[in-house]
Amino acid sequence: MQQQVLFEDLGAKQYKEVWDYQERLLKQNADIKLLFRYTSDVKAPERELPTSSHLLFVEHPPVYTLGKSGKEEHVLIGEQERAQKGIEYYHINRGGDITFHGPGQLVGYPILDLEKFRTDLGWYLRTLEEVIIQTMAEYGLKGERSPGETGVWMDAHIKGKERKICAMGIKCSRWITMHGFAFNVNTDLDYFNHIIPCGIQNKAVTSLQQELGHPVDMDEVKYRIKKHFEQLFNCVLVSH
Repeated sequence: MQQQVLFEDLGAKQYKEVWDYQERLLKQNADIKLLFRYTSDVKAPERELPTSSHLLFVEHPPVYTLGKSGKEEHVLIGEQERAQKGIEYYHINRGGDITFHGPGQLVGYPILDLEKFRTDLGWYLRTLEEVIIQTMAEYGLKGERSPGETGVWMDAHIKGKERKICAMGIKCSRWITMHGFAFNVNTDLDYFNHIIPCGIQNKAVTSLQQELGHPVDMDEVKYRIKKHFEQLFNCVLVSH
């Protein structure tokens, strides 16, 4: 059965505002699961619990975010220089290391109840990667996986030419996900020069614009990602 996923395009929003919003959505779902799990007269299967799944699209002002297992030394500029450049910084609760969000980058935050999809984080991450890979294919580009490195790459197996186009990092609590992917569309890649992206040394970062040689229509990218998300997650996106 196809699941319904509530879709919101938040436009341009500060990172902390959207992080807090994700936390509220996750907590709402977690509270529902706790209530039903410990109410003895309700024996509904997990797939029938009244949790809700969401997909958020957003573009953030410039911000560096460091995952819970990340290393501070992968941020190469200090607080004063970040302030001069107008870059925010947060140490957050997703997996992964340091990454950048900013204008021209499409950030997607799925808040999914995986008990209504598939309780397998490996499957979830590979499926998110496949959404981006199939979207890139529509632009004539070959997105690839790099063994042991979550996200989507180009020329992942050609030493010296590897470049990352989409970073991913998630949190999952009671099988409810948050955080997600950051797809470089028309991103200013100079911001990546001040960090070691994802903590991976000597590998470049790229964007759709860089690879195609021209700016890309963001609304078109959003449409294509939504289409592949629906197909690969066997769901229907409903504007919220």
